[in-house]
Parts: sequence; structure tokens; C-alpha cells
Amino acid sequence: MQRYLFILNDPPYGTERSYNALRLARSTLKGGEVEVKVFLIGDAAACAKSGQKVPPGYYNIGDMLGMVLRAGGEVGVCGTCIDARGIPATELVDGAVRGTMDMLTEWTRAADKILVF
Repeated sequence: MQRYLFILNDPPYGTERSYNALRLARSTLKGGEVEVKVFLIGDAAACAKSGQKVPPGYYNIGDMLGMVLRAGGEVGVCGTCIDARGIPATELVDGAVRGTMDMLTEWTRAADKILVF
């Protein structure tokens, strides 16, 4: 089984890097026997904020994270980064977990492929 780690750094909106990373993560999960983990760090921590409201017809990063989670992926969010942005762990999308640098280190060591956005 191939293990993929996606590390996202960009905010949920304003650039399309996080959007494209999540599109690729979702597509990768459709490929069968794979493990996909997504770690949100820096400004990407805001991607996991639940209850995001966007204009009609615009993508919703929180919903996209939910799709990754429902397809069997895992999502970790840097705890220091959500603290710095005033986002309590209770306000993360369902299934996303408060992460640590130790978690990211473990996921990095276990990954066959690491994609950084």
C-alpha cells in the first residue's frame, strides 16, 4: 500500500494551492489501496475551521476536507497554528484532529510520498 502525506501551508482562500492539494488528495483516495494523510500547518490551519460560508458556486475548503475524511483520509491540524489564529480544536471540521510536530514527524517518516503545497 502506498502512503501519501500532503502538507498544506496556504490559507483556504486567496490562493488555490490548498484547493488543488485537496483535489489531488481526493483523487488519490479513489485509486484503491492507498493511505492519505493531510497535515495543515501555518495559514492552512484555517482550512479546517468548521462552518465556513462562501458565495454560491464557490468551493468550500471545509467541505473538501470532509470529503477527504469520509473517503478514508486522515487530517491533522497544527495545534500551535490554530492557537495562534484563535481557532479552538472544538471548531475543527468533524474528523480533523489537533496535531503536533511529533505527529507530523511520524507521518513524514511513514510516508512513501510527500507532497507539499
